[in-house]
Amino acid sequence: MRIDNIGVLDGAVLLFGGVHSNLHALRALLQKAHDLGIPPGRMVCTGDVVAYCAQPTECVDLIRRSGIHVVAGNCERQLASGAMTCGCGFEEGSTCDRLSAGWFAHADAHIGASDRQWMAELPDMIRFHHEGRDYAVIHGGATDISRFVWPTSADAAFAEETLEIERHCGTVDAVVAGHCGLAFIRPGSPDWINAGAIGLPPNDGAPQTRFAVLTGQGPRIERLSYDAQGAARQMQKAGLVQGYDRALLTGRWPSEDVLPPQLRGGALASG
Repeated sequence: MRIDNIGVLDGAVLLFGGVHSNLHALRALLQKAHDLGIPPGRMVCTGDVVAYCAQPTECVDLIRRSGIHVVAGNCERQLASGAMTCGCGFEEGSTCDRLSAGWFAHADAHIGASDRQWMAELPDMIRFHHEGRDYAVIHGGATDISRFVWPTSADAAFAEETLEIERHCGTVDAVVAGHCGLAFIRPGSPDWINAGAIGLPPNDGAPQTRFAVLTGQGPRIERLSYDAQGAARQMQKAGLVQGYDRALLTGRWPSEDVLPPQLRGGALASG
């Protein structure tokens, strides 16, 4: 496991993930960070810069030029290795699994050699210190990059991930993660902070997406408004009309079967 320790971060830290090739959302997030006075050196991405939406190369280019810290997501690992699937951890034959073929092929056709090399060199985990606390940033899980850790997951799942994280990097006060697409904060030892996804809404019936801000008072989940209509038009122009284009506008996933039953219909997803 490759671990990057980026040291002490002073001031507010912006945590985000799941850009999902949504350039409109990424630009809006960078503007929000500017408005909050948070420079790229205090921004950390939990991975999956590339996924469902239409502009993978533009998003990777903007992230690379910005100097934002990035942990590898499963999409980065798969594209770097030349794999044929997204490696998202979807159950075989599920709606997510079937729909992923279209958007992953689009990303694979557009991402070039230089970007794949950048993806290959991304760390599996980032460590940092902030306001007296130690943080570890991962994508899905430390046991499996594509593990779905939900706000409703059993205590045993969080304990298993904590054990694996601390086996590699020592004791931490909080874990920052992504992958599942739902932003949440679970107090514990350590705390678990899922920063959500900026590129796709959390299936709550509204187009706004999510990110997190870490301050001396702790983490908070924020909503991100952006030009969802423009992002959807880019998807339609690219032929990405499997349903995620509509999800940008309706706030409803075309693939709820990936969610635990108690989280379907937007339950617990509107934080």
